[in-house]
Amino acid sequence: METPLKDRRSILIVDDEDGIRYGLEKLFKREGFRVFSTGNFEEAVTFVKENIIDIALLDIRLKGQRDGIDLLKELKFAEPEIVILIITGHGSIDSSVEAMKEGASDYILKPIDNDKLIVTVRKNLEIKSLRTENTYLKKALLNSIFTYDFITDNSVVKEVLIVADKIKNTPATVLITGESGTGKEVLARYIHFTSNRKDGNFVGINCAALSDTLLLSELFGHEKGSFTGAVEQKIGKFELADSGTLFLDEVGDMSLDVQSKLLRVLEERSFERVGGVKKVQVDVRLIAATNRDMQELITVGRFRQDLYYRLNVISCHLPPLRERPEDIPLLMNYFLKLYNQRYNKNVQSVNTGLFTRLTKYSWPGNVRELQNIINQAVLLCDGEEIVSFNLQDGIISERRESMKMIGQGKPLKAAIEEIVNYHEKKLIAKVLTDNKQNRTRTAHDLEITRKTLARKIDKYNL
Repeated sequence: METPLKDRRSILIVDDEDGIRYGLEKLFKREGFRVFSTGNFEEAVTFVKENIIDIALLDIRLKGQRDGIDLLKELKFAEPEIVILIITGHGSIDSSVEAMKEGASDYILKPIDNDKLIVTVRKNLEIKSLRTENTYLKKALLNSIFTYDFITDNSVVKEVLIVADKIKNTPATVLITGESGTGKEVLARYIHFTSNRKDGNFVGINCAALSDTLLLSELFGHEKGSFTGAVEQKIGKFELADSGTLFLDEVGDMSLDVQSKLLRVLEERSFERVGGVKKVQVDVRLIAATNRDMQELITVGRFRQDLYYRLNVISCHLPPLRERPEDIPLLMNYFLKLYNQRYNKNVQSVNTGLFTRLTKYSWPGNVRELQNIINQAVLLCDGEEIVSFNLQDGIISERRESMKMIGQGKPLKAAIEEIVNYHEKKLIAKVLTDNKQNRTRTAHDLEITRKTLARKIDKYNL
């Protein structure tokens, strides 16, 4: 036998039959509830307006008064989160269905079985509690991990945000381009969590991190036995993102085979799970991101032009941090507050000389690199002022000497690229050495994929 509820939840009982109402009062008081009881329509509404009531039992027929459906609407208007159960006879099932459409959670048939009634009430209160907890956890998770604040004072980025605000409530696909670490995923979250899809899931996947077989399984799910290791059915990212947003990161690294399947989904708005034949319909807004030159990939035959046009309905380009110097102090202050809170620190500022050098640094890792530097500095700082940045500080100091030789005599764009490549090569080489050439650990420390790391190792002949 289940343990009775003893949590002092409150219940409203509305029935115009005195005997039934009296019996239900006794039952729920015995179960530990705070009970409100009435046979009057207006009094029931007043109870809900003036008290915190978790659940209500309503008789669908109230003699000589407006019926239970009208009362249900009134109560839901007064308190949208209240759980409402309808009490009904066999002859009014249609009314019960109507009540469910209007927001009732369940219905109970007369004659009332007390044990079944308690189980039904308990079940619905647990669902409400889980829903409330889920909402709380979702908000807490967003605040602590899944940030979607876009911190900027840069005119180009502000224009990007204006475009994002214009299209965020539409189903249009968005392609976000920019160097690694510029904030492409943060922009994708901004579009989702400030849109009319914010209550749906934001589901992300890195297209460069998985083999074709695994990527197809992750995107579309699979049926049991569809391939070796598929021991049970799996729901894919598209289904998880139904009514929400699917974020495809590093979409430029998809193989042509996966691209063709993605194109079909975008055209038909449906797909089959791997190894399945049943069509799965989804309502998903797609946001893709890449740090690759998509036109170059199309030219060399590594990306489908038709898919590119499907993804690039709305284009958003995020400039690198070196082109947004006005954002550096804003981002530094933002990350200082973030990591002070996370590590229970009280770091107030960055040493003036060090700050000046930071504003002149080329930031090959962009905002992500700045975030990592501040994270480490706050964690290791013993006082209220940051005076060094350890490894990163060494790179910044070294840059002042190397700038005399690197990039000299070249146009600005070429000079900047050469300087960035120089520091990126040195950073990758050092992290590889620190990790004894272990590429998995190196990619993890640099916060890039093994595939991206391999490409850079080939590029710099490391």
